Amino acid sequence: QVLLVESGGGSVQSGGSLRLSCAAFGYTYSDYSMGWFRQAPGKEREGVAAIDINHITRYADSVKGRFTISRDNAKNTLYLQMNSLQPEDTAMYYCAAVESWRQMTAVQALEVPYYIYWGQGTQVTVSS
Repeated sequence: QVLLVESGGGSVQSGGSLRLSCAAFGYTYSDYSMGWFRQAPGKEREGVAAIDINHITRYADSVKGRFTISRDNAKNTLYLQMNSLQPEDTAMYYCAAVESWRQMTAVQALEVPYYIYWGQGTQVTVSS
């Protein structure tokens, strides 16, 4: 059974930084493409960043240059370094996984329907 557990969320002021982690259990982590998504109250869940098994990364335009996704296959852990946080980044952040054989385009890599497994989320709140 695939289990994803996020951590690292919290409350910060505008301009601050946070590092989210997503620990993966129950599967061969290196065989899965991974993504970070977020959902603000009253809004749809949206893709933030994605990384495939070859460490190729994709970012939403809203976070390019501020967020960095990375993975450590030895630790079965996904990371999201978030810098220059703004109030509009406030949301519940989720990590997600999908088997790498399910080929995705660059656009699909940031789309919710293409991911199979999801964590429970970690809250990020940015105050102005």
